[in-house]
Amino acid sequence: MKFTVARDVLAEAVNWTARTVPTRPSVPILAGIRMTAQDGTLALSSFDYEISTRSEVEADIAQDGEVLVSGRLLASITKALPNQPVECSLEGAKLNVICGTSHFTLASMSVDEYPLLPQIPRIRGSVDAQVLAQAISQVSVAASSDDTIPLLTGVRMEIEDDKITLLGTDRYRLAMREFSWEPEEPGISTALLVKARTLGDVAKSMTSAGRVEIAFDADIESQPNSLIGFAAGNRRTTSTLMDGDYPPVRRLFPEETSIQAVVDRYELLDAVKRVSLVAEQKTSVRLGFADERLVLEAGQDDNAQASEVVGAKQSGGDIQTAFNPRYLESGLSVLDTDYVRFSFTDPAKPAVITGQKEETGGEDLRFRYLIMPIRFGI
Repeated sequence: MKFTVARDVLAEAVNWTARTVPTRPSVPILAGIRMTAQDGTLALSSFDYEISTRSEVEADIAQDGEVLVSGRLLASITKALPNQPVECSLEGAKLNVICGTSHFTLASMSVDEYPLLPQIPRIRGSVDAQVLAQAISQVSVAASSDDTIPLLTGVRMEIEDDKITLLGTDRYRLAMREFSWEPEEPGISTALLVKARTLGDVAKSMTSAGRVEIAFDADIESQPNSLIGFAAGNRRTTSTLMDGDYPPVRRLFPEETSIQAVVDRYELLDAVKRVSLVAEQKTSVRLGFADERLVLEAGQDDNAQASEVVGAKQSGGDIQTAFNPRYLESGLSVLDTDYVRFSFTDPAKPAVITGQKEETGGEDLRFRYLIMPIRFGI
């Protein structure tokens, strides 16, 4: 095998593929990246039996072939190479990497022992890459990072015809985002449970393409280890779907709310960040809505304390409540509107946060963020 490729092209492809290479693989060979040079194309792939990635780039192929080398080592090397064409050649069991005056020799592993990548399922439709990336970022903040309840580390993807709804929760907050996509055929109705980490990688790495194709097996329930796949440009990734019954979280959103307040999102976000500096771990930031203003307070007793006031447009009466500052900040950060609307039914019940483009306009219900209050003495 022998090929030449631009340094930036190689570095980007290698580092994207290496994202899924396990740090501590169950089998040593899974730490490798498979490089296949053929017909003017260099393909790089990785697989850990759950998540697979494959990237293809154009290269000047002098001799076809394939090799398996340490993925993380190759990623580190390609990032550090000078900005000159990279020549790679396989000699025996060694891969030579030459770039300008830099020369590296990497030991190869047995390609024959490396597992074959799973076939990407049938493409079911496509979605604008930016829309998908934003939806994933908004919902994944609420997915649990605690493996105590593995089911909650996933994001539920509900597909009904031309609408997709993403849901994520860690029991203390719930995020829901709806968006449109273009299905290959009408009438699709299914629900998939996807690892939040997988979706996060898709959001970060596939936004440069105009559209992202979504692929999944037709009959999820009857097929164990069913796959979901995403493809954009010359990249594709697949992941096994999670098993289990996701809790019926939609019903947590109240049908009616009696108290609403609209606040400038940027002012509030900055205020929350400042006030929460004195909030000790597992303590709250207290919010008091009254007299067309919002008072934020944090800190207790003889410890450090902080307070700040921002303007607010209210309807339905005054209310005092308290939230985990990190959860509140996360919800405010992923909104894309200038204003935020708080909707309450009771101080002890969850509040719903939505975006609003203008102070007196209607709320944007595409994204809803429900957050549990923290009890505190008033």
